[in-house]
Amino acid sequence: MAFGLGGVELGVMAACVVLFVPMGMAGWHLSRNKMLFFSGALFITLAVGVHLTPYFPSVSDFVTSVQSLVVFDNRDHSCINLVNRVVWDVKPGVPTHRSSTGRNDDSVVGYDKFWDWADAADVKACEFQKLSKSDVSDLLNGSWIVVAGDSQARLVVQSLLSLILDLQRMESIMGDLFKRHSDYKIVIPEMGMKLDFMWAPYVVNLTGLVNRFKQNKTYPDVLVMGAGLWHMLHFTNASDFGVSLQTLRSSLVSLLPFSPQLGTDEPMMASVSVRSPHLFWLGMPMLINGMLNTDEKRERMTDEMWHAYDRALRNSRLLRPSGGPLLLLDIESLSWNCGPHCTVDGMHYDRVVYEAAVHVMLNALLIESHQKLGAT
Repeated sequence: MAFGLGGVELGVMAACVVLFVPMGMAGWHLSRNKMLFFSGALFITLAVGVHLTPYFPSVSDFVTSVQSLVVFDNRDHSCINLVNRVVWDVKPGVPTHRSSTGRNDDSVVGYDKFWDWADAADVKACEFQKLSKSDVSDLLNGSWIVVAGDSQARLVVQSLLSLILDLQRMESIMGDLFKRHSDYKIVIPEMGMKLDFMWAPYVVNLTGLVNRFKQNKTYPDVLVMGAGLWHMLHFTNASDFGVSLQTLRSSLVSLLPFSPQLGTDEPMMASVSVRSPHLFWLGMPMLINGMLNTDEKRERMTDEMWHAYDRALRNSRLLRPSGGPLLLLDIESLSWNCGPHCTVDGMHYDRVVYEAAVHVMLNALLIESHQKLGAT
């Protein structure tokens, strides 16, 4: 039985002819033009490689996997930038009543409030989703989460726990969770999750918290922080606020395990990945001055002052678009688009606003950890 030449053999023969015959001819002139010879050899070698790639599946698979990785990383980066693109549908509805918790449960009665990600092609391609209790349990299983800030951060904790705990258990913790100006800690054994709320109304408090992490060499898996309203009310000095943000940024940069200040040769003492904790900044809500509940707030927390504080944040290089370490949870956009029907005091918004912020955070975590819902 005769054997014919297969595709690989023909490809190799063709490659040898294409490669070695021109190189041999060029070699005759080597002494005259070495640069021409080596340039031609490099070009021919690359051309042969391109033609031979389809005949070697492992090489082809490697090229394909690299291309896929680049596309995947580009998509992740694009989706992180779009994760705050939330739209609202707020309209008159059936009157509702506060639950026995009395804490941000549809506090503006008579309006239905619905939110979702924008119906735009680039946003839809990211496949953002509202996570179920089981999804959240899988994603945060074994995690240590720290949320630090003022009452806005406390409301985020409430919304996150509402996704995890049943109604009876949620009712039982509300008194401790909303104890004024105090910390709150909870462990959820069934998912091995620990959550700490740290009362930190000023940026200097946040910087102190970060410094304690460094001192103890223990780092949370997820760190959410935000401040500004208290400083605006009691100091009303955007420049001073900006300086404190820059100090926080310096401390946070040195917190990251890959930073020169911390060094990577020291053992990590927590479950956090050696890459870094997931870091989020909880933005300030849009203030509706005429609805603020004291004369002092209406006098000091003006629209002009709010925008000055917002500029200080943007100029501090604390957020990712400016090269900072923190991903913004855009409470400003969420509260502004939900509107005055979503607040009773112009500062604290209905639970649905903070629920949306939590889902934004969870989707960002899915992207950064390269996870898919339902994946095993």
